[in-house]
Amino acid sequence: MQNQFHSLRNFLRLSVLMLMLAAFAAPVAAQSVRPPGNAVNLDDGIEEGPSNALGDLSDTEIWDNFRGGNPRDIFAPAPEGQVMTTTGQQWRMIREKFIRKYLGWAPLIVIGLLAVFYFAKGPMKISAGRSGKTIPRFTLSARVAHWFMAAVFIILGLSGMIILLGRVVIAPYFGLEFNSVLTSAAMQGHNLFGPVFIFALIWLFIKFIRGNFFQWVDLKWISKLGGFFGGHVSSGQFNFGEKSWFWMVIIVGSVISVTGVIMLFPGLVDDIRWLQLSTILHALGAVGLIAVAFGHIYVGTIGMEGSLDSMLKGEVDENWAKEHHDLWYEEMTGKSASETKAPEETP
Repeated sequence: MQNQFHSLRNFLRLSVLMLMLAAFAAPVAAQSVRPPGNAVNLDDGIEEGPSNALGDLSDTEIWDNFRGGNPRDIFAPAPEGQVMTTTGQQWRMIREKFIRKYLGWAPLIVIGLLAVFYFAKGPMKISAGRSGKTIPRFTLSARVAHWFMAAVFIILGLSGMIILLGRVVIAPYFGLEFNSVLTSAAMQGHNLFGPVFIFALIWLFIKFIRGNFFQWVDLKWISKLGGFFGGHVSSGQFNFGEKSWFWMVIIVGSVISVTGVIMLFPGLVDDIRWLQLSTILHALGAVGLIAVAFGHIYVGTIGMEGSLDSMLKGEVDENWAKEHHDLWYEEMTGKSASETKAPEETP
């Protein structure tokens, strides 16, 4: 009986304790479920995503928009607000895979062909020999303009080739540090003499424009390939080859000058594609002029007897003038170029 009384008392105590816990827990549970009357609903900042988990654009379209357009369309106008350019990779590939890899061979190929021609045919001699009489050909100011341009051209040509090919030609054999110092010096010299080239080009144009316009007689010169393989060809003060070289220097030199100024002052253009195009045209034009210049130097020195006198002394032998510039000789002397006398023998 006593045990039953103790069990009933413990049951009552446990029931009272459970009721007290329930009484305290009810307000807390109600408060966590129901917001107060003055509560404000705030935006949690989470937006609902698109129904398509992969998005509406493909990866290619996304990157094309990010780059500013289709990278395969080089000449497309640059869209506004672009993050990246589309032509940088193409420009790098042209410069590294074509210009640096192949363009430097052009001057060497020309030198090789001239060497083969020289050993196969030898220099062009004055067939009648030197007469001992000379005729004025170039004034002192014209010769100064020519040699001034030649000096500036050589400086720019050497420094430009170092800048273009130093990493692949000089660095592997002499080391990166030597190439770095040499290229830095070449860059400073190139930038310094670049504007001087523009002055030299204008001066050359003024002094030599007269006589360098093409004429019908130049077609005969072309048909006989300038007489390099035999036969007489008539020409005025300048033949077709000299005229072509003159206009190549003026036209290509102008392109080099404009592109050089753009590279020196990139702020002049508002589209980076002009700057990229300038570097390519500058390299192509410069190496092209260097290659053809070797032909000009060959003909003006060891390739043709008597031709160097015109730029060293300003005078040429009369027999040389009759054979290579007969129409000019007749205009200057009033004599017929066909009256060729044998050279006088000295006792």
